[in-house]
Amino acid sequence: MEEKYVISVPEAGRRLNVSRPTAYALAKKGIIPTLKLGRKLVVPVAAFEQMLASAGSPEPVGSQV
Repeated sequence: MEEKYVISVPEAGRRLNVSRPTAYALAKKGIIPTLKLGRKLVVPVAAFEQMLASAGSPEPVGSQV
């Protein structure tokens, strides 16, 4: 099986168990990491997995979201 380096925004949304519109909203806000390849918006798998891995870690003192 071939390893995927990028997935679609809707696929990232399915992995997060959110709707397609919510996935695109999260991508627009920069919460879901994206790359633009021509006219297509894709999610790099490595960055997505890193985002998920760091989701439970506490934020450094003094940082603001």
